Amino acid sequence: MMNALDATSTRPYLIRALHEWCTDNGLTPYIAVLADDAVQVPREYVQNGEIVLNVSFDATSALKLDNDFISFKARFGGVAREIMVPVDRVLAIYARENGQGMAFPVAVPSVDDEAVAPESAPPEPADEPAAPRGGIQLVPQAGDEEGTAPDTDPPPPPKRKRPALKVVK
Repeated sequence: MMNALDATSTRPYLIRALHEWCTDNGLTPYIAVLADDAVQVPREYVQNGEIVLNVSFDATSALKLDNDFISFKARFGGVAREIMVPVDRVLAIYARENGQGMAFPVAVPSVDDEAVAPESAPPEPADEPAAPRGGIQLVPQAGDEEGTAPDTDPPPPPKRKRPALKVVK
């Protein structure tokens, strides 16, 4: 029998499910990615250590949403590029049109990752979900009891009735 520590991560399954949900509903799936040395993305589009990628079938070629990596080909400024993102570097997946989606905790670096990125944040306590690096958070809107709000200053009064992805800089 498999215990919880041996189970595979739920992150790739949730990413695939939300990608399918976006596609089925005519929405454009975007992923926010922690752009460290483990990812293969066009560095000129990285801002504050993160990059947002359109992962719709219209914007990509040969899209693969595997358990370990998300890979595809896409054009950036008219130039075809191959993209490779480890699933644990995905900070969020959401619909461009309405911001609905899911944010994930920052991956806890392994011993090998620490050699590459020594300035990585220490892991969050296990009893609280970690907030994604870069301040990405789902902001609850009026009438919505889900989502996570920051423990610090409250967000401005909501103008919409659905959750929205907000990038706090």
